Amino acid sequence: MHNLTKLLAGMLLALTLIYSPDLQAQRKKKKKNQEEETSKKSKDSPIKPYSEIITDEAETDTGLFSVHKVEGKYYFELADSLLDQEMLVVSRISGHVKGLNFGGAGMKSRPQQVLRWQKMDDKILLRSVSYNSVASFEDPIYQSVRNNNFEPVIMAFDIKAYNDDTTAYVIDVNSLFTKDIAMIGALTDQQREDFEIKGLDQERSLITSARSFPQNVEIRHVLTYNGNKLPANILTNTLSVEMNQSFVLLPADPMEPRLYDGRVGYFSIQQTNYSLDEQRAAQRRYITRWRLEPNDTAAFRRGELVEPIKPIVYYIDPATPRKWRDYLKQGIEDWQPAFEAAGFKNAIIAKEPPTPEEDPEWSPEDVRYSVIRYITTDIQNAQGPHVHDPRTGEILESDILWYHNIMRLLRNWYLVQTAAINPEARRVKFKDEVMGELIRFVAAHEVGHTLGLPHNMGSSVAYPVDSLRSPTFTKKMGTAPSIMDYARFNYIAQPGDGDVGLNPQVGPYDLWSIKYGYTPLLDADSPEEEHKILNEWIKERADDPIYRYGPQRYNPDDPTSQTEDLGDDAVKASEYGIANLKRILPKILEWSNQEGEDYDQLEELYGQVLAQLGRYMRHVGTNVGGVYEYRKTYDEEGTVFSPVEREKQAAAVAFLNEQLFQTPSWLINPEITQQFEGVGTLERLRSFQVSTLNRLFEADRLNRLIETQATSPQETYTVLDLFEDTREGIWAELATGEAIDPYRRNLQRAYLDKMKQLMKLKDQQYDQTDIKAVTRATLNNLQQSVRPGLSRQRDNLSRYHLQDVQQRIEQILNPENS
Repeated sequence: MHNLTKLLAGMLLALTLIYSPDLQAQRKKKKKNQEEETSKKSKDSPIKPYSEIITDEAETDTGLFSVHKVEGKYYFELADSLLDQEMLVVSRISGHVKGLNFGGAGMKSRPQQVLRWQKMDDKILLRSVSYNSVASFEDPIYQSVRNNNFEPVIMAFDIKAYNDDTTAYVIDVNSLFTKDIAMIGALTDQQREDFEIKGLDQERSLITSARSFPQNVEIRHVLTYNGNKLPANILTNTLSVEMNQSFVLLPADPMEPRLYDGRVGYFSIQQTNYSLDEQRAAQRRYITRWRLEPNDTAAFRRGELVEPIKPIVYYIDPATPRKWRDYLKQGIEDWQPAFEAAGFKNAIIAKEPPTPEEDPEWSPEDVRYSVIRYITTDIQNAQGPHVHDPRTGEILESDILWYHNIMRLLRNWYLVQTAAINPEARRVKFKDEVMGELIRFVAAHEVGHTLGLPHNMGSSVAYPVDSLRSPTFTKKMGTAPSIMDYARFNYIAQPGDGDVGLNPQVGPYDLWSIKYGYTPLLDADSPEEEHKILNEWIKERADDPIYRYGPQRYNPDDPTSQTEDLGDDAVKASEYGIANLKRILPKILEWSNQEGEDYDQLEELYGQVLAQLGRYMRHVGTNVGGVYEYRKTYDEEGTVFSPVEREKQAAAVAFLNEQLFQTPSWLINPEITQQFEGVGTLERLRSFQVSTLNRLFEADRLNRLIETQATSPQETYTVLDLFEDTREGIWAELATGEAIDPYRRNLQRAYLDKMKQLMKLKDQQYDQTDIKAVTRATLNNLQQSVRPGLSRQRDNLSRYHLQDVQQRIEQILNPENS
């Protein structure tokens, strides 16, 4: 009872205190002071309450991270869980400026780069991450790799606000997209120089949109530059470029990479791996490929075709004309047999995108969707880029750039390469089904790039030239073993050969390359274990030219790895090609006839005939001083490099002498050229012959001839042979006394100019070789031949020309006396 009394007394005292008027007033005053102090601190602090920054008027899009637009400003809201995770930034030009670059809208302006967001005190740092040097996290050397590859800070952002539970940070990102930030810029250093760029005008640079998806965020913005020599809008001195920045989250579970092998063509990434047990800074290259995993491992082990857990899906841009959509789909799904060779069925699929009613959230900007983008510019091209994980080579998505005007390029190729035997190509506008099949071919080629495959220029040499005249062979095998070669259309087949196949197709090399890159090797525990298996696969096919890979080279010295060629004998193939051009040229006036139209199409087709002839000259000329490259490893027999046979080089020079240096009179057709020009034929042929002559006498080619003679145990075609054979061909009239026509006179003067250039070589790489000695001897011999040649001439212009030649040779040999 006593305790109860005490308890009741205590409660009464507490109630008295609570309801005491003085105490109540004191507490209210204290609370007010605390609120005022908090408000004062809030005003002084750069970090504001969330509702003050992201107001009720904010336009918000949620996804990988939230993006907000408030009164024209843009904010990122980065969750704490996203910090230090790695993502890609992919910078593309989304608004095409004519003349800015070749590719137009959709082209990358920068290589893809890895970044990470980090918190430091009250700031968020944007840092660039490099995977050029790597090490295992468990290895002690890892810390040294980090220290010696310090990640640069691209930008530091003040935290403007926290979300309600302080698990996310709001930053103002406008300056990232309105300043001249090199990592995501629009212009290269060369473009800045060419266009005389003075700087970026931040006041006229702005963000236009921001969208967030589950795995990526897309920012579109405009960068406005001031300059003097701009590609467009010259009078304004203003260049505005619309950019699209993609922030793409990298996979949390990286794919197991597959080692690159130079004997099979794949795009690749390269790293220096300091964790490898090698006594050097060891390089590792991994191929780029999609992540394909069997959905039924047991069935796959039994040798059954299985579907992948996640197939490769391509959507057709809704802007694509309906009549071409099915052909694009066919080009995509033409790769299904290749994936069947790797053990997968339905691995690559083409789809129409859902309508807004079916899926209002679907967007081609979403990284989960790969799309063939239809682009309306006058660019005659298509491109197949992809976005990949730089840690492993995993392809994450791809948007093929399909330019409307690719049809013009296809029309020109198909006409000049096949019209001699193909009635469907004898017009300037093809039937839809004909153009559709050409579109299908290019789509398949570009899809190949997005699967990780580069050009394979060493493929077409596997097919004998005469096999390309066989209907049964070409219908089954196409024009080359790989659609990734630039083996266009069948220019070799002749009238009377029958229903010959004309188009490239996904071929046996393509099936092999997909098998190599995509077959799951379930019992291999590492890339190195995989490589042991793959090496045996490669060696099994090493002696079969169908499975050969030849990389693309600028100005190649391997005649079996060139662009635009067909067959195993460039001379024979080109002779067939020229025979067809001679059939086509007289007909193009008729085939380009369009009532009420001018002769622009005729001029274009005439130029295409010349361009095709130029390809033949290049194919043949590469044999001279040529070196074969057949890639091998230590466990294979034979050499990697070997010189082209003497007989083939001699035949190549004889071909050039006969088909081009001897005036190609069949190209001189006033009935055609006078429809689009008053003069031009003489200069056109001069330029054509001179470019071929200059290429033939490139200093590097001459050096290869000299070295081959010095190092090869067998008899080779020598630099002396080249000078002698071309001198006899180009100056044949000196022995015959025939009149020298104006085309030949131009060529002979160009020959002397080339000799003069060789005599003036200063670089030690050339100056201290036999080049000048052979050139001087050739000029001396020529000088001695001109004298009797003059006495044989009865044509006055030819005599005057040879008298001038004498003076020119003397000036080259003895410039001090001139």
